[in-house]
Amino acid sequence: MDQPSPASEAARTIEAIWRIEAAKVIAAVARMVRDVGLAEEFAQDALVAALENWPTTGIPDNPGAWLMTTAKRRALDRLRHNTLIAPKHTELSRELDARHEHAAAEFNEMVDAALDDEVGDDLLRLIFTACHPVLSPEARSALTLRLLGGLSTDEIARAFLVAEPTVAQRIVRAKRTLSAARVPFELPRGEALASRLDSVLEVVYLVFNEGYAATAGDDWVRPALCEEALRLGRILAELMAAEPEVHGLVALMEIQASRLHARTDPTGEPILLLDQDRARWDRLLIRRGLAALDRAESQPGPLGPYTLQAAIAACHARAATADATDWTRIAALYDALAQVAPSPVVTLNRAVAVAMAFGPAAGLEIVDTLLAEPRLENYHLLPSVRGDLLTRLDRVAEARAEFERAATLTRNARERALLLARAVACAGHSDASPRPGSTP
Repeated sequence: MDQPSPASEAARTIEAIWRIEAAKVIAAVARMVRDVGLAEEFAQDALVAALENWPTTGIPDNPGAWLMTTAKRRALDRLRHNTLIAPKHTELSRELDARHEHAAAEFNEMVDAALDDEVGDDLLRLIFTACHPVLSPEARSALTLRLLGGLSTDEIARAFLVAEPTVAQRIVRAKRTLSAARVPFELPRGEALASRLDSVLEVVYLVFNEGYAATAGDDWVRPALCEEALRLGRILAELMAAEPEVHGLVALMEIQASRLHARTDPTGEPILLLDQDRARWDRLLIRRGLAALDRAESQPGPLGPYTLQAAIAACHARAATADATDWTRIAALYDALAQVAPSPVVTLNRAVAVAMAFGPAAGLEIVDTLLAEPRLENYHLLPSVRGDLLTRLDRVAEARAEFERAATLTRNARERALLLARAVACAGHSDASPRPGSTP
């Protein structure tokens, strides 16, 4: 087998370092230039410099500080250049001299402090800027993964199964939108923080969900996206320790991520929750999730939607077997969630819990109230859930039609195959005169 060349080994090492350090560098430079687009440009300049120099000179003892200093130097050079090209008359000349003295002093301070620079506030500013509500959810996700996840445009495109030029356009437009809207590079305070935090958590969970249950494509799960969302969530939890919903979201993602290896068989086919081998659930992630849930629940005030969803996930994580699941508690938690964050999807999930706790007829009664809900008209899980409940009630002909409809609505190939298989099973189930309440 051919051994990798020293140059390729160095490139891989630099790439790994960049993935870790990129967000810190961009955040610190953005504080200087007040523009995330320019900040990324200067950070990329530092990356290019590393790729040019490190294979020859070796990896610095503190590569993050090297990248930080180089990027800040490029930014400072740009600031100086922009000042120099201004009209030169006496007043501006004096101002220029003063700015140069200030810039030189600031730069020397940057170099001296590069090894122990406090980047926590800068990271928070970057997260809240990338997830600003002025951007569309798609743009927020792409920009967040680019700036904070360190992912390339190609990686983001492959993760979301869209064309690379589409992602590139989203990122470019997002930067322009932030600049045109004069979105300040700052951490919002008071009520503004609460409203913006919702947007941040929404983006992080959107990224996680796309990895946990892909909306389209040939793979049902994409663990890399889950890992990136978890990393962002853990950063937020460290930087915003007093915000209960941050811990609630981390708890929810940790516990759900613990099931990733059990969600598919060796060929990639989906395995539903109640059929999963719980021995394959990651106990370390479950412990981390339960600890984060404790932190969220220990904060004063009512439980928020992410904390309530994490509490629901914890019911599954604590059950040694599917039969041991406390469905009555889950149904009660969904009742609470419906009060805090009402939506037809929450109602649909509550119907599943009610069906497990009190029988399929009780669940079907709730599901049927959603049939005229316009927001669920093309939501494949509505006919999927209805099909499952009808099967359990031995109304298999109706169930088959529901599974077939669900298959036409999903854009994920693995999920479509599963739904069609369940539709076929209904036909065989009907021929075999199934037992009441049996599950295919």
